[in-house]
Amino acid sequence: MDLVLKHAFFEGIATLDTLAGRSKLALPIIHSMFRTMQKEQLCDTRGMVEDDYEISLTGKGRAMAEVALKKSHYVGPAPVPLVEYNHAVTVQAKPMGVTRESLESALADLVLPDSVINQLGAALVTGGSILLHGTTGNGKTSIAERLHYLLSGFVYIPHAVEVSGQVVSVYDPLIHMAVEDTRDNGDERWVACRRPMVKAGGELRVEMLEPRIDETTRVYVAPVQMKSNNGILLIDDFGRQRLSPRELLNRWIVPLDRHTDILTLHSGASFEIPFQMLVVFATNLALSDLAEDAFMRRLKNKIRIDTLSPDLFRQLWRRVCRDKDLSCSAEMENYLCERCSIESVHGLRACFPRDIVTILNGIAVFDQRPPEIAKDLIDQALEIYFGRPSS
Repeated sequence: MDLVLKHAFFEGIATLDTLAGRSKLALPIIHSMFRTMQKEQLCDTRGMVEDDYEISLTGKGRAMAEVALKKSHYVGPAPVPLVEYNHAVTVQAKPMGVTRESLESALADLVLPDSVINQLGAALVTGGSILLHGTTGNGKTSIAERLHYLLSGFVYIPHAVEVSGQVVSVYDPLIHMAVEDTRDNGDERWVACRRPMVKAGGELRVEMLEPRIDETTRVYVAPVQMKSNNGILLIDDFGRQRLSPRELLNRWIVPLDRHTDILTLHSGASFEIPFQMLVVFATNLALSDLAEDAFMRRLKNKIRIDTLSPDLFRQLWRRVCRDKDLSCSAEMENYLCERCSIESVHGLRACFPRDIVTILNGIAVFDQRPPEIAKDLIDQALEIYFGRPSS
C-alpha cells in the first residue's frame, strides 16, 4: 500500500492500469487496494478512461504517501520477499554443463595451447572458483569473458528485494540482459534475463561487497555478488583493487566454500543470500604477492596463461591479418615473430598481433594509402609499440 500511494503521489492523476504498470503488481491486486483506498478516503475517483478508473490522492492520502516516503525513498516495481529471492536463486543454480566441444567453441576466436583448454575444462567440471594468472597481455580477461558463452538458458531476476522493511534494488539494465519470457510466469516483479556476467576491476572497494545506499535515490543497491548470482563474477586485475587480496579472500572465504553469504544493511540488520555464481579471478601478479598459502589454497583451480610459442604466435598473427583483410607473406610473418621475440623480454604475448596491426593501419591512414605489411613498416610500428628505436 505504501508503494502504491507513492506511485499515485508522483503521478498526480493516474489510472489503475498505470499504477499496475509502475508497481508491477497484478491488476486484481491494484483493484483491491483501490477499494481499500476508497474506504479509507485516501483517493478520489476523477472519472473513467474507457473501462479504467482515473484517481488522485486526497489530502489524507498525500499525507500518508509523504509518511511512506520518509520511511523509504524507493518508488519502483514491488519488491519480492527475501525468502522468495533465495528460493529462486537456489532452484535456478545449475552446474555448467561443459564438454571439450562446447569449451573449444566458446574460445574459438582465441589461440590457446591445448594445455590451457584441458585445465579449464577440468576446472569447470569439478567446480569451484578459477584463478587465471600470468604476465599481462596473454588473454586472461578474454578467456574469462568467453566463459559466459557456456551459460545456457535464462533466469528470473527481481527488480528489488525486501529485507527487514528496506528495499534492495537488484535488477540492473547495464548488467542484466532482458530476454523474451517464453514461459510467461505472470509476475512482472521478476525479469527474465540471460545469466549475468558481472565484471569488477580496480574500482572494487570493500563497501561494494555490501548493500550500499545510492546517493541520488537513497535506496539500497545490491552488491556485485548479489547481482551476479546464477551467472559469472569476474574479478579482473585481482590484486590491484582498493582492497587487498587478503581482505577480499577473507571476506569471501566462507561464501566460496559454502555458497551462502551474509550481507549487512546500514542499520546493522544482517541477512543471508545464496552465493551461486562462478567466480573467476584474473591477475598478472605473482601468486606469492597475492596472499599466503592458507588463502590461496581456497582457490582450488589456478591456471597459468603464459606467452605463446612461435607457432601459436604465427597462427594468431595470420588470424588477425585475415580479420583485417591484410595480406602477409610467410617472410614478413617470420620477420615479425623474430623481431617481437627480440623486443619482448617476457616472450610472445597474445596482445601483440592485434595491437601491431592497429598501429600499421594507423600509419596507413596517416599516409593516406591502403594498409600493407613490409619490413620498414613493421620496424616503424614496433618502434612505436615498444618505445625503443628499431635495431
